[in-house]
This record gives sequence, structure tokens and C-alpha cells, in this order.
Amino acid sequence: MNSTQEWQSVTWFEVDEHQAGQRIDNFLFSRLKGVPKSRIYRLIREGQVRVNKKRIKAETKLAIGDQIRVAPIRFEQKDESPVPVSDKVAQGLLSRVVYEDEGLMVVNKPSGIAVHGGSGVAYGLIEALRAATGKKYLELIHRIDRDTSGLVMISKKRSTLKLLQDLLREHKIQKTYAAIVKGQVSLDNQLIDQPLLRYELSNGERRVRVSKEGKESKTKWVVAERFRHATLVHASPLSGRTHQIRVHGLSIGHPLVGDDKYGHQTEYKGPEARRLCLHAMRLEIPGFPVIEAPLPEDMQSLVAQLRALSK
Repeated sequence: MNSTQEWQSVTWFEVDEHQAGQRIDNFLFSRLKGVPKSRIYRLIREGQVRVNKKRIKAETKLAIGDQIRVAPIRFEQKDESPVPVSDKVAQGLLSRVVYEDEGLMVVNKPSGIAVHGGSGVAYGLIEALRAATGKKYLELIHRIDRDTSGLVMISKKRSTLKLLQDLLREHKIQKTYAAIVKGQVSLDNQLIDQPLLRYELSNGERRVRVSKEGKESKTKWVVAERFRHATLVHASPLSGRTHQIRVHGLSIGHPLVGDDKYGHQTEYKGPEARRLCLHAMRLEIPGFPVIEAPLPEDMQSLVAQLRALSK
């Protein structure tokens, strides 16, 4: 039997106290068994998932008593076995765990791996960790871009997920990123305060731009080191918008080195990078020790080259 046949009529869910605070996409991933994540995201985009009769976005947080309606899912799905995660990949990710307690795991994610599977990605960080640990309950607390390296928080308990997502929503967790940006940033410290608006390209790809119609967005920038052709900055987003650091950098004329979406046409005479030069380097969470991840080797190498060219 097709594993999605049970979803071929309208499906209703009601959110209870244990599910409150969870994102709608994560909620559906764990309940619409057999439905690919890419299909779930499309259902959300097309308005075929409603919460309390209203259209929602993938990042919409659920509350106790919310009524979720999922339209019939009618399509033929090939009977495919999940792509296995190799022992090498699994053990490699486990070796990158930089903090762990009974409810929280923090992983220093390498650039190039998505935080979750879907949209053409067979598996991501969360699926690989579940396979490596054998634990069914591991949930992403937040996300970083596929090309961004660095610290990702993962909950091992529902209570931890709710606690830390509440702290994120209240802006009580400070996240600091290291970024290598084009050109010399003149101010040692600055607050970039530009509203950001999400939009979609014709192919469905999500992008962000500065717009008066956007949501309030603020990023604190501190210059760590200047070079002839670039600057190493420490960026702390005071709001959690998609691609915030990247678009804010572009807005002041300093897009990130290696960014092929925002500001890649901006003149840059320094050594090229093979990926987006953005690294989640520090997490400051109330009640937890400060968690840090040093610059990865590829960004360290680029900094060394920039220093040599600046002599």
C-alpha cells in the first residue's frame, strides 16, 4: 500500500501542552509519515495547511489548542528506502559535539551540510545525528544556512526545546558570528538597523531585501581585524531574520566574501573563498556555560592569506 494513502483526505490535529512552541514544519514532519519534507513545505507555501483557518509560514510557532487542517495529499510516491547515513559521516558529526547535557546538544556544524533533509537533500544534520545516536527524539532548536558553519542547538527533551525556543523568542540568547566581509569596515562598532522583507524568486527560492515593508531587524557589528581587501567582523543579530547578517552587510556596502546570493558582484580583490565566510562562533544562554567554536580551517586559511597581503 502507498504509505501516503492515509493522508488522502482532510486531516485534523489539535496542539496539546507538549507540542506548544513547536514550529509547524517540525510538527508535520513527525506526523505526516511517508510524506517527503519538500512536499510538506510546498503544502505550507500553497496554503494547504491552515492553523485556526489561517495561512501560516513554515516557522510559525504553535500554541495550546491550535486547530491544524491539512488538505488531502494526492500524489504517487515511489517506494524508496531512506538514504543511509554512513558510519564515517555519523561518527564525524558526533566528534563535533562541543556541549551536551541531559537536555541539550550543541554541534559545530561543518559548512555544506543542511540542518535537515528535504528540497533535494537526502538527509541533513538532524537526520544524521538521529542515525548516529539511535535517539528518535532529537529536534532542531534553531537553524543556520547550509553554507554557514558553526554552532547549532539541538534538544534531547521536549522541555528543553520549549525553554530555549522561548529564550530565543525573548531575545535572551546571544548568538555571535564571525564573518569575513569585502572591503575595510570604517566603524569599530555599529548597529545596523534595517527592516528586512522575505520574498520568493520565480523558481521558489527564498531571498531577503531591505524594505520599509519588512520586519524590524538589528545586527551589532564589531570589527575584529582589518585587512587591505576585507574585514573580519563579529556580528550579533538582535533579531532572528532569514539571511539577516548577509543582507545587513550588503546594505552598508560590505557583503560577505563567498556569498553567491547577496553582493557577489561587489568588487573584491582579495583571495577567493570556496564558500560563504560565515561561522556561528559563540552562544551565550542564560543558565548555561558560554559555548564557543573556533574559526574553521578554511576561514583561518583565508584570514592568514589576507594578513599576508596586508603587510
